Amino acid sequence: MTSSETDFLPNLVAHIVAVASVNGNKAPSERELAEHFAVSRGQVRESLAILEAMQLIERRAKSGIYLTMDAAGLSSMALLARAGVQLNARQIFEAVELRKIHEIKAAELAAQRATEDNLDRLRDILDRSEKQIADGLGLYRLDGEFHLEIVRATQNEMFYKICSGFYAASEQRMPIYFGKPDRNLKSHQEHQQIFEALYRRDSILAQALMNTHLGRAQSYWTEILDNGVEQDTGLGNAPRVHV
Repeated sequence: MTSSETDFLPNLVAHIVAVASVNGNKAPSERELAEHFAVSRGQVRESLAILEAMQLIERRAKSGIYLTMDAAGLSSMALLARAGVQLNARQIFEAVELRKIHEIKAAELAAQRATEDNLDRLRDILDRSEKQIADGLGLYRLDGEFHLEIVRATQNEMFYKICSGFYAASEQRMPIYFGKPDRNLKSHQEHQQIFEALYRRDSILAQALMNTHLGRAQSYWTEILDNGVEQDTGLGNAPRVHV
């Protein structure tokens, strides 16, 4: 896929979601999409084939193209995030729960396998995090760096690729979660504790600390899911797409 095609997909998805959300989940036709974006129908057709393979849309004979976001997988969620399409509370909760399962195991393996380079990178992230907090800035980007470096320290490239997908899919919601100063400070303190466990090669403690750390985020989104979308999530005014 070329860079131009990569740039086109998020714009295409955003437009399809916007139209489908007020049109019974029915997306514009190939001709309408080609006219809207001033591109060839061939380019639209190729892009739609990608979206169909990702289970974001389906073609129905003699009916048209329909949005099918309930079937979206992790890679689809990452594309939706790039397109600026807000996930619903249930999707957010399930992604956070799955991330927790993976990263608890990552903490165990990282304690056993982390190299000095991994530990040095974690120290650097913690130093930059401390400065960010002192400057009154959120940690949402550095949080992802910290957690993905732990996954990288498992020395399992496939594991890293899977977990990278979680962070790509969470691009929209992380600034929301880290919008409050107390969450930034608490997260940084817990990151320091996790690092110390990794440094001491204490896999049991690293697992326990990661479980507690990610449990806080899971509890936050569980509360949102149980109580309905609240204002402080930033989701209240987001367009809802029911599929």
